Amino acid sequence: MRCKIAKKIIPVNDEVWNKSLWQEISPEPIQNYMGEKPDHFPETMVKIAYDEKALYLMFQVKDRYVRAVAAEHQDNVWEDSCVEFFFTPNAVSEGYFNLEMNCGGTMLFHFQPGQDKNRVVIPKSDCNKIKVVHSLPKIVNPEINFPVKWTVAYSIPLFLLKKYCRVTQPGPRVEWRGNFYKCGDKTSHPHWLTWSKVTFPKPNFHLPQFFGILEFQ
Repeated sequence: MRCKIAKKIIPVNDEVWNKSLWQEISPEPIQNYMGEKPDHFPETMVKIAYDEKALYLMFQVKDRYVRAVAAEHQDNVWEDSCVEFFFTPNAVSEGYFNLEMNCGGTMLFHFQPGQDKNRVVIPKSDCNKIKVVHSLPKIVNPEINFPVKWTVAYSIPLFLLKKYCRVTQPGPRVEWRGNFYKCGDKTSHPHWLTWSKVTFPKPNFHLPQFFGILEFQ
């Protein structure tokens, strides 16, 4: 899989999918799945852009059976209705970040240095440097059991990534690698969806060998 990332500054101050500069960004569908095909298959798309200072992402999910109970950054957000961005800003062998965010804008953010190396839990003070907007409340409990469309958008400052690993500065013809995911491990209808196809017998997003190509324009 290959995702072409446009160079465009997008102020993260609104969660509307087709408003302002976001409508100029082509979406990428997250339509592969891990494990057995789920009976609930939420239509999920992501838009991504960049400039010299940051990456900008927005996810849109046409969902049902939505919950968000993780209240603090670094809580178990993958158990909620969650979208995720795993990426390496250099060679895969040098590690990767996993930024996981539930529909209420609460995130888990780690850096994985590599095989058999302890993961780095990004301090909450650094998580707070990622600007986030979201369309649903922070807490969704009890679970929503009717169709609902939700979005989350955020910006990742590049200086923040450089605190934890070497970063190849985004620019024309530069390539990173990564994957986008949608999950909901403890919703009433769990599912594990991927952008770049992952061939593995059970759900596992921590497989950088299956990352697709993120191509900066």
